Amino acid sequence: MSAHPDDLTAAAQHVRLLLFDVDGVLTDGRILLHADGTESKQYHIRDGTALVLARRSGLLTGLLSARTSASTLERARQLAIPIVRQGASNKLTAYREILAEHGLTDQDVAFMGDDVQDLLVLTRVGLACAPADAVPEVRARVRWISAHGGGAGAVRELIELVLRAQGRWDELVGTFLVEDLGVPR
Repeated sequence: MSAHPDDLTAAAQHVRLLLFDVDGVLTDGRILLHADGTESKQYHIRDGTALVLARRSGLLTGLLSARTSASTLERARQLAIPIVRQGASNKLTAYREILAEHGLTDQDVAFMGDDVQDLLVLTRVGLACAPADAVPEVRARVRWISAHGGGAGAVRELIELVLRAQGRWDELVGTFLVEDLGVPR
């Protein structure tokens, strides 16, 4: 489901928090479980770069996952993601807590989820999004669907959409075109 471009731009302009499910959104949904009980996940580096750029632009970023995983905590630490909710068996309750803690409304939030446990949050946020490979029940209820699958650039695509709508993307990219000579910009 795609929104009218003007409606999508208007929703993206209001975003103050980019919130993401982890498994199936930041990853492709597969988990490699090791014999010692630890697990491994793969993350797309461009999604990580976009999360850093979002933070630099002043947007809040966060993760909201039903599962608890050490690799999720480590990835959040690496990217300085300030909001991390794991083990959220009721994602709506955790979502409401996040809003209250940060003084946000539903309209301030873009959330990307990929499976049925994300539906209660997706039906409330200002900009509901899904990766291309989300389940049909999710794809039918979101405003925007990425051209990319989970763990394959969907997060990057959403962040670019929001930053472009807010007029921040070109300036962020421009910072990579200027040699840093130690002069404050």
